[in-house]
Amino acid sequence: MKQLILVRHGKSSWDDPTLTDHDRPLKKRGFKDAKLVINAFSTYLQSPLKVISSSANRALTTANLFKEGLKILDSDFSVVKEAYTFESSELLEVIKNQDDTIEKLMVFGHNPAMTNLVNSLGDNYIENLPTTGLVVIDFDTDYWSKIENGKTLVSLFPKMFK
Repeated sequence: MKQLILVRHGKSSWDDPTLTDHDRPLKKRGFKDAKLVINAFSTYLQSPLKVISSSANRALTTANLFKEGLKILDSDFSVVKEAYTFESSELLEVIKNQDDTIEKLMVFGHNPAMTNLVNSLGDNYIENLPTTGLVVIDFDTDYWSKIENGKTLVSLFPKMFK
């Protein structure tokens, strides 16, 4: 059994036009929303959990907030530059190449890749995965390379807790 937790990065700032897309930071709302989702998700969390994040500032900051809030070990946390993508096929390739000894994988990334993966892998359609939105999908397989037709277990969006 494999469990995939997909998290879209928090609300980011467009205030500084000199920054590249990769370097954009979170807005204050991104930090607040992360706290709400972390608190809700902590009731579902079952360790151990492996975390991978896009290298983009906004995704990595969101991932680090979850790492701290959920007490995830450094050894279970990594930045994967290939996860900085907007293409679901590229992100799926990153996921499918994970070590099969990992049972639970949390991925921090970007839209539209995240929404497309939630909808292509899970059984619950979501129009748009919002910023800091989190979705848990279970798969009846022992191999990441074979994940498909999963069961959506949990969807947590910041607006649910406001």
